[in-house]
Amino acid sequence: MPRLRTLSGDEVITILSKFGFSVFAQRGSHAKLRRLSASGQKETLTIPRHRELDRGTLKAILRQASKFVPLENLQPEFYAS
Repeated sequence: MPRLRTLSGDEVITILSKFGFSVFAQRGSHAKLRRLSASGQKETLTIPRHRELDRGTLKAILRQASKFVPLENLQPEFYAS
């Protein structure tokens, strides 16, 4: 499997915005992203806006985002080729 890229919180927010998420709240260094699903449900993710995210944090974000976006679409953005 390819190696997980080193990403900042802002880079992750940019990646997720490609899939329809937008920042709707921020408290301190954490941003909440939200989008409405086709069925009208709110899909929410919390992203730390740190300069560099730990690998475990990135994996957790990827796992949570894969509940809403197919993993096949997310992997090219999070993993180095």
